[in-house]
Amino acid sequence: MSKPVLILGIGNVLWADEGFGVRCVEALAETFSLPPNVRLLDGGTQGLYLLPFLEEAEALLVFDAIDYGLPPGTMKVIRDDAVPAFMGAKKMSLHQTGFQDVIATATMMGYRPPEMVLIGCQPVELDDYGGGLRPLISARIPDALTLARSILGEWGIPVTEGRTDSEFLADPSIRRDAYERGRPSEAEACRTGDERFFPEGPQR
Repeated sequence: MSKPVLILGIGNVLWADEGFGVRCVEALAETFSLPPNVRLLDGGTQGLYLLPFLEEAEALLVFDAIDYGLPPGTMKVIRDDAVPAFMGAKKMSLHQTGFQDVIATATMMGYRPPEMVLIGCQPVELDDYGGGLRPLISARIPDALTLARSILGEWGIPVTEGRTDSEFLADPSIRRDAYERGRPSEAEACRTGDERFFPEGPQR
């Protein structure tokens, strides 16, 4: 029987490039047909709530925005024991600490997936509440999916063109297309706070 594989996107879609991992999983579901032993999951910022999913997996593939201190848009593939170290290398948001805790707890309890791969992308912008992916980061999603397809091939997972349904993706109302269509402009909704309280006027 084929081993159970978890493909996980983590991050917060409300903070610009922080949403990279989640948007990658959505794009993967819309682009490729995967076998039943592969589960797609929008992990968001759920932290330890993800433990039961790791317990069931023998291989884990994670998409995330990671600050490597490299030029924006740079992508790296990190494997196995190095994954937790990179996810905690520079904390950009609460979800990274949470997922590092998830891996540590799974290790302690004896059910950390024996194979782990992180596909990470250096963000352009994070400090933009309500903003979408920057064009440079959005353009790297197809590259991330190509890397994922190669890794799944190494694991013996057949990947074909098509779609994969998953009950563990975000509600359609906040997936990327709907989110971008419905998001007000920066002029209509100040994303840095209430401009009335800035001593020198709005900060852009």
